[in-house]
Amino acid sequence: MTQWKPEGRHNVTPRLVARDPEALVRFLKDAFGADGEFTSDMPSDMLIGDSIVMVSGAGPREATSSFLYLYVEDADATYERALKAGAKSIESPSDMPYGDRRAMIEDVGGNVWQIATHRGLA
Repeated sequence: MTQWKPEGRHNVTPRLVARDPEALVRFLKDAFGADGEFTSDMPSDMLIGDSIVMVSGAGPREATSSFLYLYVEDADATYERALKAGAKSIESPSDMPYGDRRAMIEDVGGNVWQIATHRGLA
């Protein structure tokens, strides 16, 4: 029997549509340690931590930008890796009143990522 969603998928799976999907896949690998490979004939499934992000090229649809919140073990180190991988800084890492240490970047495809490590409330 075929399952109604593929094994390992969550109910919601982000799909990033980029003008240069190969560059975005490379960025996700370099900045966030994503696992997966670029595929030109179907969406590239990139595993970031416990989540799959699909990356597709524009074609019958236009490239769009997304806003994503990513929890990582070390927000400061991930922010620095993202900048080295070609991201633009929007906000440097700082402590938020809700217990996250958070930074914000724009990736090579125009997507905005808030990169956070939860430290708990003081």
